[in-house]
Amino acid sequence: MVFVSLPDPGWAGRGVAWVQRLREVLGPLAVRVEHIGSTAVPGMAAKPVLDVQVSVVDLEVAAAVFDGALAGLGFVRLPYERDHVPAGCGDVPQLWVKRFWCLRGPGVVEPVNLHCRVVGSPNERLALLFRDWFRAHPGAVPAYAAFKVALAAAVAEDLGRYTDVKDPVVDLVAVVAEQWAAVSGWSVG
Repeated sequence: MVFVSLPDPGWAGRGVAWVQRLREVLGPLAVRVEHIGSTAVPGMAAKPVLDVQVSVVDLEVAAAVFDGALAGLGFVRLPYERDHVPAGCGDVPQLWVKRFWCLRGPGVVEPVNLHCRVVGSPNERLALLFRDWFRAHPGAVPAYAAFKVALAAAVAEDLGRYTDVKDPVVDLVAVVAEQWAAVSGWSVG
C-alpha cells in the first residue's frame, strides 16, 4: 500500500537521531551518514518512512560488516542492489549499485530505509543533490508534494507502479538540480 502523508516537522529531528545512532553502530566504515529523501525536506509530503544514506568506500566489505550490526537494530537486508539510472544520463547500471536494508514490523514505531552507496558514486550524489535542491527551492516543494499525493492515490495498491511513474519526474528534477549545482557550486559534503 502506498500512502503519502502530510509533512511532519518531527521527521527532521528523528532523522538526525537515526543518523547519530547509525554512526555509532556502524563505525568508521560509514564515511558519511545522511538523512535523505522527502522526509529530509521541510514541508514535503512523503511516505512516512525515514530514508538514511550511508556512504562507504567498499560496498561489499561494508555490507558484510553492517549485516550483523543492523540486524541487531531490527533491520533486514533486501535484495535491491541497484538504483534507477536516470533517463539520458548514459551511465552503466553498475555505477548505481547499492545495498538496502529496511526497518519494519511489530514494535517499529517509524519505518526506516537504509541505502548504502559508494562514496563518489552517481547515486550517492543524486540522493544528496535531490534533498539539497529542494531545501534551496522551497517554492518547488508544494508541486512535487502534490504530484506524489495524487500518484499515491491513483496507484495505492501498487508500490512498483508508484516508483515507475515517479522515477521520470525525479529524473526531471535531477536535470534542474544539476544545473543549480553547476551555478551555485554545490558539491557533496
